[in-house]
Amino acid sequence: MQRIALLGLGTMGAGMAANWLAKGFSLKVWNRTRAKAQPLSDKGASVGATPRDAAEDADFVFAMVADDSASREIWLGYDGALGAARPGAVIVESSTLTPTWVRELAGHVQAKGCGFLDAPVGGSRQAAESGELTFFVGGDVATFEAARPAVGSKINHLGPIGAGATWKLINNQLIAAQIAALAEALDVAEKAGFDREQVSDLILAGASASPIVKMKLPRMIAHDFEPTDFALYLMLKDTRYAAALAQSLRAPAYMVSGAARAFARAEADGLGRKDFSAVAG
Repeated sequence: MQRIALLGLGTMGAGMAANWLAKGFSLKVWNRTRAKAQPLSDKGASVGATPRDAAEDADFVFAMVADDSASREIWLGYDGALGAARPGAVIVESSTLTPTWVRELAGHVQAKGCGFLDAPVGGSRQAAESGELTFFVGGDVATFEAARPAVGSKINHLGPIGAGATWKLINNQLIAAQIAALAEALDVAEKAGFDREQVSDLILAGASASPIVKMKLPRMIAHDFEPTDFALYLMLKDTRYAAALAQSLRAPAYMVSGAARAFARAEADGLGRKDFSAVAG
């Protein structure tokens, strides 16, 4: 059985890990807060003391961390995982990161004689737990095919290294703009005197009822932002990365920049650790 190492046990990482264990993979995990690894240890996972320890002898090393800084630290920092990765192992960076950092990391990985995929994911906490996440993958075809059993069935191979990271930011740019606009619309409707339940019915029956609006509207109407499917502070980070990407390509960034300001206001109000639907809070 192929051996998987996973670095980072946030909402998505913990769900992915539980699914791998259910499928019978040999799994070793690491998380900065070790207590988060205990439920997986109880299910049969080994727990690494450091990223380097977790990655040793693994066939596939996945990471699911918050941002570029955290990714750099767990791969290249003191006790970083790349130092222990064996030649021939496949490194899979599934965090939502900037394409610039992803391409730099790929160079370090390839210099070690390892394969590399940038493979951020789309989906909810429930999708992670059930193995239904969608992967957006950048990398060469041979490495992509080698990693397919570990990655899963819902895979989009989008092109060379960096393509996965680029599309994930575009994907989240669209989600963030819709939810920020919905939050503003709900505020206007409330101040105009409309009944919340009627507003919900009107939106869900209308053209604006996209899948993400349908998913988040009930929570926003009820002001029920826990448990967290995807934290607001992470969506704020993604909107900032997406705006920077657009600007680097000389593309418009008006909408995503506006969404970033909306999420920044919500974070300043102490809602950063809540679900990102708390932009309506």
